[in-house]
Amino acid sequence: MLIPVSCSVTATPTLPTKPMPGTYGLPFVGPLKDRLDYFWFQGPETFFKARSEAYKSTVFRTNIPPTFFGVNPRVVAVLDCSSFSFLFDNTLIDKSDVLIGPYCPSPNFTGGTRVGVYLDTTDPKHSRIKNFCFDLLKRSSRVWISEFLLNLDALLTTAEADIASSGSSNFVVPLQKCIFNFLCKSIVGADPKLSPEIADNGFMMLDKWLAFQILPTQKIGVIPQPFEELLLHSFPFPSFLVSSDYKKLYEFVEKEGREVVKLAEDEYGLTKSDSINNILFVLGFNAFGGFSVFLPTLITTVGRDKSGLCDRLRAEVRSVMADKTELDFKAVVEMELVRSTVYEVLRMNPPVPLQYGRARSNFVVNSHESSYKVEKGELLCGYQPLVMRDPMVFDDPDTFMPDRFTGVKGKELLQYLFWSNGPETATPTAGDKQCAAKDFVVFTACMLVAQILNKYDDFECDDGNLAFSKLKKTTESVIV
Repeated sequence: MLIPVSCSVTATPTLPTKPMPGTYGLPFVGPLKDRLDYFWFQGPETFFKARSEAYKSTVFRTNIPPTFFGVNPRVVAVLDCSSFSFLFDNTLIDKSDVLIGPYCPSPNFTGGTRVGVYLDTTDPKHSRIKNFCFDLLKRSSRVWISEFLLNLDALLTTAEADIASSGSSNFVVPLQKCIFNFLCKSIVGADPKLSPEIADNGFMMLDKWLAFQILPTQKIGVIPQPFEELLLHSFPFPSFLVSSDYKKLYEFVEKEGREVVKLAEDEYGLTKSDSINNILFVLGFNAFGGFSVFLPTLITTVGRDKSGLCDRLRAEVRSVMADKTELDFKAVVEMELVRSTVYEVLRMNPPVPLQYGRARSNFVVNSHESSYKVEKGELLCGYQPLVMRDPMVFDDPDTFMPDRFTGVKGKELLQYLFWSNGPETATPTAGDKQCAAKDFVVFTACMLVAQILNKYDDFECDDGNLAFSKLKKTTESVIV
């Protein structure tokens, strides 16, 4: 059932205005209890779901980790498509320093630069930096496909050899190398091979750099409790832990990415250091970090499926490629089931589960059933895995349905696919916070699925690990 969604404060004036449910609890005690529920006793999804059920509302007040000194953990949770969409209204929402919530990592992680993602849309530098990002993507489109497929094929060749020798091939590290190499060539215009240390360890440098910024906000599950709480969630990590690695990445971009650095300086008025730090953030946090989360989920979702999805996807890919000599964006457009599958994985497992925004002034937020007053300065928090399983919008929302976004009705649902910090039907602009590369992400994911299923007659993933367990090659590959 499709329910019209609007960001307008006056979109649904007939809804009753109710007192917002929820509580922050007693000082220190309330935030600590919510933190332990979030990280330890319940986990993020149950944390939000249990409170929504208890309050009988998809809009409520609660605390969100981290809760250490200097961070105000109080938020207004918005957990349905209607209330969540208010986060996209720049007249209502301020996006300054709220990328990962009420906690903002030190700018020393980004060379002292306050990079574009931490700027509000009203900041004059925001539009310049985002336009620079659009320019980077436009330039990268010349080699994006070729570099991605080249590195993907190298990964698959290695995986074939591993399976032949040991029966399976863990793809985590090879996939991260693939992602890092193709993004360096595409976005920065720099070949990692020109620096042996970056070629060998660049992806691990980014992993560490990312980890120390976001660890206070993440449930890891590797270290037993209460040690995870004490060691990972009790304080912000200092940037000096990764400053040496960051300096090496900075110098690599400065030397090998001279062309794009000069572009940022000459065309967009950024200083050299701001240019490099923004390029590194786009490369490392947005692109590498996002793909490192999303692509393994996509691969295992398709590779573990037992419903015959692989056969259907393979048939579509080979039908489209029958009269083509290469895989490209135009070919992907014709693969409706492949794209729908990618969209469904993004719906069920968005790579960035939480979105935030701070109220510029008092306003009224609408759920499907009620309206609630939000006060100036309050931080709105949307948990996308629940938002995009809104039963008022999606039929059978907790079930993975690869066909969900096919046909006319399926395409109408794309307006409620919010993984990119905006509707899938919207086009990112310099004046909003929607992911500049959202279309590149979808098409790259589609190319990954298409390349694997066109190349192999049999493709399976291990049920318990991030590993290929079967890659049986077709005797006649359609793609040359």
